[in-house]
Amino acid sequence: MKLQQAKLVPRRLAARREWLERIKYWIVGQEANRGLIFRIALYVILLSTAYIYINPILYMLVTMVKSEKDLLDPTVQWVPSHLYGGHLNAAYASLKYGTSFAISMGVAVVSAIFHCLSCAVAGFAFARLQFPFKRTMFFMLLVALIVPPQVTILPMIIAYNQLGFHNSVIALVVPSLFGFGVKGPLFVLIYRQFFASQPKELEEAARMEGAGAWKIFIRVMLPVAKPAALVVLLFSFVWTWNDSYLPNMFMTTAQNVPLASQMSRLDQVIETMLTTGQAPLYYFEPIKMAASFLSILPPLLLYFLAQRWFTESVERTGLVE
Repeated sequence: MKLQQAKLVPRRLAARREWLERIKYWIVGQEANRGLIFRIALYVILLSTAYIYINPILYMLVTMVKSEKDLLDPTVQWVPSHLYGGHLNAAYASLKYGTSFAISMGVAVVSAIFHCLSCAVAGFAFARLQFPFKRTMFFMLLVALIVPPQVTILPMIIAYNQLGFHNSVIALVVPSLFGFGVKGPLFVLIYRQFFASQPKELEEAARMEGAGAWKIFIRVMLPVAKPAALVVLLFSFVWTWNDSYLPNMFMTTAQNVPLASQMSRLDQVIETMLTTGQAPLYYFEPIKMAASFLSILPPLLLYFLAQRWFTESVERTGLVE
């Protein structure tokens, strides 16, 4: 009997150790990124980050549908007593949304297409071709990426005035035709990174068949550059859509301006009315929230429709490395 009990003791100890090891692996994990502690910390960080970004959007959506009674009631925070659409109508009229939306959409789409083509040519040249002063021109490209637009805006305004582009949307589109515009140098770098990562055998095979630089670019490189083109297209569209600095500089006295510039004018009108005491703050806050919602709605819809392809394209272009 005692012998049997003596044999059972090591078995029990071994079973207890195995049980403790399982609990340890479950909590800590055999690898650092598979334990319960790591997962809890990861979800805490992700949820906190999501709250930081989502909370302002939720506040904007709730505020713009509050009635005047709910705005004055301190007990109404996140759930209004009923939905009120008057602020959306007021923001729609104040922004001249139909005209401003059409101008912003036209400028953003045309600029995105021009960026896709012109920056692809420049990126291919920097990645695959050899020409004089290549390093110097690449250095100038990096300088153009670093230098803020406020440094070069005055010569651009003078040049556009001499060309007759003052108060015209042409001034917002022409720079992208030459690979400049909003973040143009960055798009050239994206294409350069993508073309430089392609195997040289593709280019060598095309040259053996007698293809020149343009034919290699159009027939070989451009068809495989769809991921980079999608990234440039989406980035260019969103950044051009949200840009208000260049439209405010080039279209100072124009009646019809892009949506981002119309938002700036709305803010100025509201500030003037608040300063003169024509209306209280609670009256304008939901209108500003509604105007912000109308302004960000198209880029949000575009991202929701293209998020899967956009994520895959970012990975394939090497931006995550």
